[in-house]
Amino acid sequence: MSSLTWHCLHHSELDTATLYELLALRTQVFVVEQNCPYLETDGQDLVGDTCHLLARDGNALVGYLRLLDPQRMGGEVVIGRVLIAEQARGSGLGHRLMEQALAECSQRWPGVAVYLSAQAHLQGYYGRYGFAAVTEVYLEDDIPHIGMRRATTGLS
Repeated sequence: MSSLTWHCLHHSELDTATLYELLALRTQVFVVEQNCPYLETDGQDLVGDTCHLLARDGNALVGYLRLLDPQRMGGEVVIGRVLIAEQARGSGLGHRLMEQALAECSQRWPGVAVYLSAQAHLQGYYGRYGFAAVTEVYLEDDIPHIGMRRATTGLS
């Protein structure tokens, strides 16, 4: 990860190749690796002020998440589709991705609460970033999840 670069792009800034690349990686991780057949493209990628946070190692997309527009999500920024490409796992990139995401939220939507639907086994991981469980565990595509909220977007 010597040449890691970050890009947080409003959906209107995505070119076709970047959009294709991020959708392909999301499908690889969430549909293929997790053996979870579902329609990964959910109609929320290109609406409102939705932004896409990308981590690149050279030209390779190695980390990604999506920030959904709080105006469309009940007044909260919703972080979703959080992933690290297989070749970058175990490098600490996930932590850097979350730190970068919270910094972007704070800059773009200061003082706005942040919500995410975490895979239940990652509750402690997200807890390190100030997220607290606000729902019971529920199944989403046969995978246990839990809703978590962070009161504000400022880094602690």
